[in-house]
Amino acid sequence: MTIDPEVQRQRMLTTPIPKLICTLAIPTTASQLISTIYNTADTYFVSQIGTSASAAVGVVFALMSIIQALGFGLGMGASSLISRRLGAKQNDEANKYASSAVAAAFVAGCTVMIIGLTMLNPLMRLLGSTETMLPYSASYGRIILMGAPVMCVAFTLNGILRAEGEAFLAMWGLCTGGILNMILDPIFIFSFHMGIAGAALATVLSQFISFIILASFFVRGKSIVLLKPRSISGKASDYVLIVTTGAPTFTRQGLASLASAMLNVAASAFGDAAVAAVTISNKIYLLVRNIIIGIGQGFQPVAGYNYGAKNYRRTREAFWFATKLGTVINIIATVIISMNAPAVITWFRNDPDVIKIGTRALYFACAVMPFMAFSTYVNQVFQCIGLRIPATFLASCRQGVCFVPLALTLPRILGLTGVEMLQPGADLLTFFIAVPFLIHLFSHQLSLQADVNADHIT
Repeated sequence: MTIDPEVQRQRMLTTPIPKLICTLAIPTTASQLISTIYNTADTYFVSQIGTSASAAVGVVFALMSIIQALGFGLGMGASSLISRRLGAKQNDEANKYASSAVAAAFVAGCTVMIIGLTMLNPLMRLLGSTETMLPYSASYGRIILMGAPVMCVAFTLNGILRAEGEAFLAMWGLCTGGILNMILDPIFIFSFHMGIAGAALATVLSQFISFIILASFFVRGKSIVLLKPRSISGKASDYVLIVTTGAPTFTRQGLASLASAMLNVAASAFGDAAVAAVTISNKIYLLVRNIIIGIGQGFQPVAGYNYGAKNYRRTREAFWFATKLGTVINIIATVIISMNAPAVITWFRNDPDVIKIGTRALYFACAVMPFMAFSTYVNQVFQCIGLRIPATFLASCRQGVCFVPLALTLPRILGLTGVEMLQPGADLLTFFIAVPFLIHLFSHQLSLQADVNADHIT
């Protein structure tokens, strides 16, 4: 059913902000949660094999971040171009960018697969694997690399569906694959006695099912955009445009891979138990963070739509509602996790060293968790109103600008404690950086005077 543009416009401009954001955030938060839960389930089941196997999950997570960077980056780059072309009734152009992005995702996935399989062991070492982890990380990584082309395309298809406003269709594709992954993990690992290779196979098969579901929406005519081989562009400029438009996503996801690898390398100096512990801790931290990101994905279109309509009051209101909601959730999560930190780590891996290191890492994470929503939504508000340079810089802070210097200094100064403090420390610095950016934004583009000027224009 086609949505009438004027009806949608009135909905975005007049529906009470709390109701509007919560409604839009439900499918995006569900997608984020399912994605994180099945990654966490992977860590849980693999951790039952042994400490080195548990640590290997953290190593391969850096590899999967590279694959996600390519798929999501191409998807987000194409989605921005597609939505604008559809708004201008340039459907053929939209088809071109969609088809070209999918083709590029497949080529990028094949490239990662070939290079990765050719230099598998050196790649695993580069991402932080020790010699005791290597048999596990190589076994896991080999199968993940084989699935890279399908995974890249699935992530890109997800972005294209979101560009059409079909968040629920995109959600079904991701959620079905995630749930299937959780079901297949124990079957392949334990029932079929495949060990860590079973976890990797469960992930790839689940991603393949997600790909089939997402692709079926296009094949069955459920999408506005049509994917056609003849629509694939032969011009390099079109691919450059897709990549540059998706630059903030490439940057954010690419730095996630770099940060994960640097964290693994820093932790590996203190043994496999340290790598396993910080991997488990970060999975819990990521679970909370992805809830915040899901809410933000519901907030962004509201802020962007009202900013475009020069309704700056509602743009500010949307930001503060999302920030308050996210902060309350963070505080609740902080209390629950900090009260149960040792039990949470034990649930994953009952190893005294892993429990000790992981518990401390969780305590550091909980100390900064209440600040997470603010810095996340400051970044997102810059992105959704079109301020790309500050948005890209802010997106680079958490796992780049702030993380890299800390990764190079804290472990040397504080030892293992420095490793445990790395990501929380980067998050705290990102919060302090975000504050002046928001003050400047609210003093200029979203100022009270801007409201007055907009009223005169209207």
